[in-house]
Amino acid sequence: MKIEQIYTGCLAQGAYYIESNGEVAIIDPLREVQSYIDSASANKSKIKYIFETHFHADFVSGHVTLSEKTGALIVFGPMANPSFKAHIAKDGEVFNLGNITITCLHTPGHTMESSCYLLKDENEKDHALFSGDTLFLGDVGRPDLAQKAAHMTQEQLAGILFDSLRAKVIPLSDDVIVYPAHGAGSACGKNLSKETVGSIGDQKATNYALRADMTKEEFIEEVTDGLLPPPAYFPMNVKLNKEGYGDVEDIIKEAKAFDVKTFEIIANETDALILDVRKEEDFATGHIPNSIFIGIHGAFAPWVGSLVLDNKQPILLITPLGKEEDAIKRLARVGYDNTLGFLEGGFDSWKNAGQELDTIVSVSAEILEEKIKENVLLFDVRKPGEYNAEHIIDVPSTPLDFINDHLSEFPKEENFYLHCAGGYRSMIAASILKSRGYHNVIDVKGGFAAIKKTGIKTTSYVCPSSQKQ
Repeated sequence: MKIEQIYTGCLAQGAYYIESNGEVAIIDPLREVQSYIDSASANKSKIKYIFETHFHADFVSGHVTLSEKTGALIVFGPMANPSFKAHIAKDGEVFNLGNITITCLHTPGHTMESSCYLLKDENEKDHALFSGDTLFLGDVGRPDLAQKAAHMTQEQLAGILFDSLRAKVIPLSDDVIVYPAHGAGSACGKNLSKETVGSIGDQKATNYALRADMTKEEFIEEVTDGLLPPPAYFPMNVKLNKEGYGDVEDIIKEAKAFDVKTFEIIANETDALILDVRKEEDFATGHIPNSIFIGIHGAFAPWVGSLVLDNKQPILLITPLGKEEDAIKRLARVGYDNTLGFLEGGFDSWKNAGQELDTIVSVSAEILEEKIKENVLLFDVRKPGEYNAEHIIDVPSTPLDFINDHLSEFPKEENFYLHCAGGYRSMIAASILKSRGYHNVIDVKGGFAAIKKTGIKTTSYVCPSSQKQ
């Protein structure tokens, strides 16, 4: 028996490759599926099942394409209603895979079709639980995403999740391995661990949602407390996962390399978004006017999904050389399939052609320390949880996720400064504001991490002299 976790950091998502005696099951595959096919072929095995834990909201799964290419059976849990051919499992239904079995455990609550898959080894011993978004390490799936489809409130769904966990998950042996669908960084939960593999015993001991003495009312209150609105692209991804989508390889093939002149013509004659995915320092020192920065080295795809509200809008890419296909593929992972192409030769070709450039002023935390004495305007674009944990005194919270709701707070004439945790998100915010006519925006390099090394006072400020004692 072989179990491989295929973890994608950009999405904080875990897919799983399971093999036994020449037969393979894939759980929650990514949209690009060739690697699974290649692995099975190299081992002279056949992909028999594609198990989906639920209709994912945060990424487009590869189940449809993988089934088309291999003939493998797509399996969903009870209450799923896909538009394509799939097997809707019964609660407790057992699937044979080589010398092992995989049992569907219906665990509604995150969504109504949500299911976990329990793997029993060659000796019929419970070995591993593929828990989807029902159980994370340190958390459980948020219960507010399926309210509309289920015709229920988030509190009602949370109550159902409480029952599912206690009926199907907590009774499992402590040594059962837990393989969740997501880790830290996913918007599908609130307090996910950075670890990506755990055990039932560990979760019983450390996960607040599995406390033995917890009442259903306490669970509902804690699970629903502090939930931020879900990213805007989530409903669109659910729709694609339920109804189907095109092959990502076709999207990559259709994207074209444009020379500078053609790129400029297309940008001027269409409503295409110019998306620059280089590093923030490169964007600051020179970029195409009105382009938006979202660096491919960060949580690229989720931020595109959160900030680019129309997934049908054509996209033109500015990428580091050699990253063109990767950027297109990552966009497709969250349902942004309308990439027209990219600038051939990258930004240098635009610059060398003598085309118009724009810049963003970026200053060090030390310079900010001096400027803040002049009562300059400063905005914190981190998430509310980060802000609440610690922030610069008298600086307002204007989260990047909801920057459109805060536009009236940014001045059009007076210079103002932006910071995040490390500089990535503040540059995204600065690029958005710059494209909307806020030419007086200044980015703080290094973000809050750099600010903490200065004498700028924060809500948990400790006097440097006291640190020496």
